[in-house]
Amino acid sequence: MEEIVKILKIEQVTHDVKKFAVEKPKGYEFVPGQATNISINKDEWEHEKRPFTFASLNEDKNLEFIIKIYPEKKGVTLEMDSLEAGDELIIGEPWGTINYKDEGVFIGAGAGVTPFIAILRELKKKGKFGNNFLIVSNKTSKDIILEDELKKMFKEQPENLILTLTRENKKGYLSGRIDKKFLQKIINRCPKNFYICGPESFVEDIKKIVTELGCRAESFVIEE
Repeated sequence: MEEIVKILKIEQVTHDVKKFAVEKPKGYEFVPGQATNISINKDEWEHEKRPFTFASLNEDKNLEFIIKIYPEKKGVTLEMDSLEAGDELIIGEPWGTINYKDEGVFIGAGAGVTPFIAILRELKKKGKFGNNFLIVSNKTSKDIILEDELKKMFKEQPENLILTLTRENKKGYLSGRIDKKFLQKIINRCPKNFYICGPESFVEDIKKIVTELGCRAESFVIEE
């Protein structure tokens, strides 16, 4: 089932990421970490569906999506970059296998952090944040999505939030890619779960590294 929803508000999050607040259809429900297919309700775009993760919580009045714009692809996200409040989107039913099971390490690259945002927001709201870790890799500090909110979430456990930059050396951030040497320094025991999201090659690399470090493969939570 598909629904046409109106865009209520658009905000700039980073230089190439925007937050879209849209109407929530009556009775629409999802689990934090899930996504839905979205297309633009315009001629020649209504059948161009792309997956985007919910950043809002299920009980919120409206839906929220945090979307990275890829100008070089000249596709859906570039067209979305030109949209305004009042324009319409077409959304499908929620789907996805990334959902919270128990404490663990969340590892994301770039926009791969987006499925974790709703999960962490939900845990924070319910007072069940626990001893979760979040490791996020970005090219530079200006690419980090919702950095201030993430730091606020981990205010009581700042050591559990690790932001690493691959193309910039800057005080307050780690430098380098998330490789075996990097994770070996951070993971001194095998957490119950590894939540991994990012480009397919990134996900496969992290799974391989975690396995080599002796952690159980069944502890992976990824998008199937």
